[in-house]
Amino acid sequence: MRLALTMTALALVCAATPASTAPILAPHRAVYDLVLDRATDRSGIRRLEGRMVYEFNGSACDGYTTNYRFVTQIDTADASRLTDQQTSTFEEGDGKMFSFVTKSFVDQSLDKEVKGTATLDPEGVQVDIEKPEPGEVSLGASQFPTQHLIELINKAEDGETFYATSLFDGSEDGDKVVTTTVIVGKPAAIPDSDPEKSVLSTLSGERVWPVQIAYFDDSQPGEELPEYRISFKLHENGVTRDLNMDYGDFSMKGKLVGLTLLPAADCKP
Repeated sequence: MRLALTMTALALVCAATPASTAPILAPHRAVYDLVLDRATDRSGIRRLEGRMVYEFNGSACDGYTTNYRFVTQIDTADASRLTDQQTSTFEEGDGKMFSFVTKSFVDQSLDKEVKGTATLDPEGVQVDIEKPEPGEVSLGASQFPTQHLIELINKAEDGETFYATSLFDGSEDGDKVVTTTVIVGKPAAIPDSDPEKSVLSTLSGERVWPVQIAYFDDSQPGEELPEYRISFKLHENGVTRDLNMDYGDFSMKGKLVGLTLLPAADCKP
């Protein structure tokens, strides 16, 4: 599963935002309850529920770490399946290096493990894959997830409503870059009727942007439909909520039910 992804068409961008102009991202732990939003007959899904726990930490000085666990119970007419994806990443503060490991379990048995390290150089992204099979991959120009988020916040602050960029996040087999198209709505205050407001604590008085991102596979030239879409509300400090994750044949909603703001690092780039 991707938490950061969008359309091909425009030129790829590899512009890591300088740390001195980057927004301050809040270390935090967020818990989301997941429910089925929509399912086609083709998907075969009758019921889906789950939980995602996402923890973000670090700073531009020390680098950024993320840990998240994404657990779903999916029922079809013929079977019930429990999936559990556990991902840990580290990204250097300047966006030049990114390490990742993802373990995927099905019914509590390890189904797949992907592990590797990616670096940026003038030629693009160079990936050293350790698992599932050792190897090296050279990819086009891109950026890593935290820089992708920083770029999004900066463009939202500047009033930009549509742009395309690229992303390498180590997902799937850790061997491809995706192109993302991003649509940013107008910032708005959080109304009292917002169902997630009760868990926002000090963030309840902030403005948020509605954001939509579509992810396209660069390895499939001419592909018109995105692999995946996500929409969410974005806070100025990087907290995201009110998720809708669309995989084509089905989509799920993620409601923020818990939020803990963690101590921020003393960082003066």
